[in-house]
Amino acid sequence: MNTRFIATQILSGVLNDKRSLSEVLPEGKATCKDTQDAALVQALCFGVLRWYPKLCFITMQLLQKPIKQKDSELLYLLCVGLYQLMDMRIPDHAAISETVEAARLLNKPWATGLINAVLRNYQRLEGTLTLNTPEALYAHPLWLIKTLQHAWPNAWKSILEANNEHPPFSIRVNIQQISLDAYQALLLEHDIQATPIPNTLSGLVLENIKDITTLPGFEAGYLSVQDGASQLVAPLLQLSPALRVLDACSAPGGKAAHLLELEPKLKELIALDIAPERTRVIQENFSRLRLKATILTADATQPNAWWDGELFDRIVIDAPCSATGIIRRHPDIKYLRQPADFSTLAKQQVNLLEALWPLLKPGGRLVYTTCSIMPAENTHVLEGFLKKHTDALALPVDISIGVPQKIGQQILPGQNGLDGFYYAVLSKNIEKQSTTLNN
Repeated sequence: MNTRFIATQILSGVLNDKRSLSEVLPEGKATCKDTQDAALVQALCFGVLRWYPKLCFITMQLLQKPIKQKDSELLYLLCVGLYQLMDMRIPDHAAISETVEAARLLNKPWATGLINAVLRNYQRLEGTLTLNTPEALYAHPLWLIKTLQHAWPNAWKSILEANNEHPPFSIRVNIQQISLDAYQALLLEHDIQATPIPNTLSGLVLENIKDITTLPGFEAGYLSVQDGASQLVAPLLQLSPALRVLDACSAPGGKAAHLLELEPKLKELIALDIAPERTRVIQENFSRLRLKATILTADATQPNAWWDGELFDRIVIDAPCSATGIIRRHPDIKYLRQPADFSTLAKQQVNLLEALWPLLKPGGRLVYTTCSIMPAENTHVLEGFLKKHTDALALPVDISIGVPQKIGQQILPGQNGLDGFYYAVLSKNIEKQSTTLNN
């Protein structure tokens, strides 16, 4: 099967059908003849989505007339061809010929001449083409650029640049199975270079790794994939033995697993998620890591349906969000998000806080976190919650990197090589505790 054709179909699934790349990509890779083709398809899809506004702008300069909406797959195919010529090590003749052939598989044989002409034209004019719009220059939709300019007037350019970078391959070592030093030594035995992630307890960045399952000790539960920014969440709960802990939006279970790796003698850890297929992933990850927890499929905002009435000492809410802090890992976010999403998501985040706050013991600690960099989903949510709940106290966030906020701490994409993450820590005032359980 032609890899450029497969990539174009995947891109259509994202850009036309508004499906996430993580959902569509596995379907496309399953049609590849081998792992090498699957890797190429993945590289093409990530590359085109990372640079899509720039690729579109260049394509428009090379066309005599715009491509009709009904032929949008041709635009995606042209972007696939251009990306190969611009950023990949594929020989130009192979890139062009395979891209031209993909037009036939799209049932558009009439377009083969067009595809060939545009790509050849790019080769001739490459040095004269200019990027004179913000979308083309920064490879982001204009509305998102303006939103970031408003939210981060002194950092928006660095955010956009970080969003377009290739993310590091970061892992967390399971210190219940092997020490950090011992695992680094094991990696060296396999000629794998590893660099500790600053400010984390067991984080490493690995070089030139494509398949995590090939790492030594993967099946034995020695490690998990997790960015360093995400690894900063678990220590904020200040765990100790015999505590009862709730991870309210747990899938795929990375943070919940980290909690047990830091403190295996918890009284109970409940890992909760709303979708059965997502809780199955939690169970699979826990089984590989040799960890045990109570895994529930339920809606966190409806505790009357799943809560047993026993209060929690600690709660972590990794709230559903716009994921604008992890665009470098998920470039499709640029095209799946819309301006109205921020207020919609903020309502969900408030609902989670309102529903779960009564489940926290007096003197207990709640950690609220998102992989968003939008104040509407972070500080604004916490400000509104604290105004309403006089028994809630915002505590200092013990993280030495990032940008301090009125409430909490924000790491921006690329700071210290990390993803964009927000953190807030709340304590329940013993004297002003709330006893009302929201329905």
